[in-house]
Amino acid sequence: MKALIFAAGLGERMRPLTDTTPKPLLPVGGKPLIVWHLEKLAAIGVRDVVVNTSWLAEQFPRTLGDGAHWGLRLHYSYEGPRPLETGGGMLHALPLLAGDAVGGGASPDEPFLLVNGDVWTDHDFAALPRAPAGLAHLVMVDRPPQAARGDFALDADGRVRSDGPDPLTYAGLGVFRPLVLHDWRAHTTDAGADESPPRFRLAPILRAHMAAGAITGEHYRGRWTDVGTPERLAVLDADLSAH
Repeated sequence: MKALIFAAGLGERMRPLTDTTPKPLLPVGGKPLIVWHLEKLAAIGVRDVVVNTSWLAEQFPRTLGDGAHWGLRLHYSYEGPRPLETGGGMLHALPLLAGDAVGGGASPDEPFLLVNGDVWTDHDFAALPRAPAGLAHLVMVDRPPQAARGDFALDADGRVRSDGPDPLTYAGLGVFRPLVLHDWRAHTTDAGADESPPRFRLAPILRAHMAAGAITGEHYRGRWTDVGTPERLAVLDADLSAH
């Protein structure tokens, strides 16, 4: 299995910390936030990891190198000075995930693990399915105070729905098939979809597939933090440093 780490965000809510450092490279618990993910990916046998970049992109290879320190091969998907959003970022990274640049001989529908570079969790990545039953498997968590509305609902049968009682928050962690983006233009109204390269969000694409029951999920009740503000970063850093 290969992995994709979303690390292209501008980190606007984290300023002034992100004026000079991309959010996934901010230190927490003694090491950059993204390194927590790299260590966990290496531990479950992942060898090729694609990191999408935009803001202060040059700092990622400068800090992380080629990934050999963790027994990984890192590949950088540079999106330009303006991030391509989640859907556009995934689409832009697919050639690296499936092509000769990453292992070679990969099936065009080989699933990959996706994790946001600005979250922290103690979720055991080894517990994720190596291949989702449908097009994607999403990890969901209880709604944090800053996201009281939630994102999606989770049925008792493990299917993720657009709406429903007691919605949960998508944790920025899951397993995806590249086919989740098949015919993506039919499911987005984002103005940036007509740009080159296209810029569009992933959530509307997922919602369209949820209607067909093609998205599964799980409710994770362990530790998870969306490191979206300096205050939340400080709380997480203190907690990890103490333990």
